[in-house]
Amino acid sequence: MPAVNIALQPRPDTDASVDHAIQAIVAGAGAGETCNTDLAAGPWDFDTRPGYGPGSSMGDVIPTGSPRQGELPQEYREASEEDLDRRIRAAKATLGERVVVLGHFYQREEVVLHADYVGDSFQLANAALEHPDADAIVFCGVHFMAETADLLSRPEQAVILPNLAAGCSMADMADIDQVEECWEQLAEIYGDMDQADGDGLVPVIPVTYMNSSAAIKGFVGRHGGIVCTSSNARTVLEWAFERGRRVLFFPDQHLGRNTAKAMGVPLEQMPMWNPRKAYGGASVDQLADARVILWHGFCSVHRRFSVDQIDQARAEHPGVRVIVHPECPMEVVDAADEAGSTDYIRKAIEAADEPTTFAIGTEVNLVQRLAAQHPQHEIFCLDPVVCPCSTMYRIHPGYLAWVLEGLVAGEVLNRITVPQDVADPARLALERMLAAKPPGAPVVAGSPS
Repeated sequence: MPAVNIALQPRPDTDASVDHAIQAIVAGAGAGETCNTDLAAGPWDFDTRPGYGPGSSMGDVIPTGSPRQGELPQEYREASEEDLDRRIRAAKATLGERVVVLGHFYQREEVVLHADYVGDSFQLANAALEHPDADAIVFCGVHFMAETADLLSRPEQAVILPNLAAGCSMADMADIDQVEECWEQLAEIYGDMDQADGDGLVPVIPVTYMNSSAAIKGFVGRHGGIVCTSSNARTVLEWAFERGRRVLFFPDQHLGRNTAKAMGVPLEQMPMWNPRKAYGGASVDQLADARVILWHGFCSVHRRFSVDQIDQARAEHPGVRVIVHPECPMEVVDAADEAGSTDYIRKAIEAADEPTTFAIGTEVNLVQRLAAQHPQHEIFCLDPVVCPCSTMYRIHPGYLAWVLEGLVAGEVLNRITVPQDVADPARLALERMLAAKPPGAPVVAGSPS
């Protein structure tokens, strides 16, 4: 599952910038609506405040003690888009192969155009493995992604997150204390969690989505579990069912529900675990009959999509092809024509031979970029309100210029490191995922064995 090497990608002729669209809307010079006019401000205006910042996650409560970004120097806050572009290019040219810049699909266009590789979190972690000689990996994404890159990169390599405030509200919905408490309560019901039954199956196999902290990945590794992505969730659940009677799936309930439902698991065998309630709010009978226990977490970006939006798209665009991400609620996935990962969506559009109208249910930066790259198609976001992922949007070219020029000056800023006692079991969970491949799947070059 390689990342996209942007050196091979032509620049689009049309403006793919969500920031430009938001600036125009706020200034009254553009049509449309944005979910928060504060998105037009620099993200440094919010660095000192607790919260995820303006955007799709603004209603989520950020955990106490979440990383905060210190003040960005004034020269970067006040620099023009053109000046930042020039400074980033100059710093990259000076650093050469000493640095590799990774950009997530959901990053703003002004950042992605400087990335050496563009992809989802797992693709980018693998892209980092392809550069073992680089001194630094600058990860333009969110905190858990930088942690994963640190887990898979060499110890000497510095993994840098340009803005420490770029977290993930979904990942924060399952913290390590809550998950350990859940495990203890499940043990009260199921008994010894390490004891296999007569069929060789343990009571529960923990499965965590890639969108989780290193601490959660470490927990999974210690308890015989595995990590999944939106691309391989079915293969991972099959792996888990070969080893356990049931699965504890976190933090995203929707990916777990949509995947298990497609595998034939009845909804009544998928109780929800709310960590704020005793036994997750489920009855002992529900938990005894469970096949998949779903954590009460979700992605604020993908929760914005609705069946009404799909109905409107079909009414206004007869023959429209609707593709949504599996982090969307079940009723949205059921109403769509297809559901798949960000990479699935990208490849589906690239593979369309005839001009097609696509309505896409995923983060707007990716949708707008795809629309610019494929002008032969009509591509639009299902949600008419321009509302990017608030935490991805915290990565701004000003921060990228700052950390790159820091490297030129010999200073490593915003380094992300995972403690060894967490890193070892977290790598084990990742390696199990890498080894769990569907039949005929190619081996990913450079992946740990």
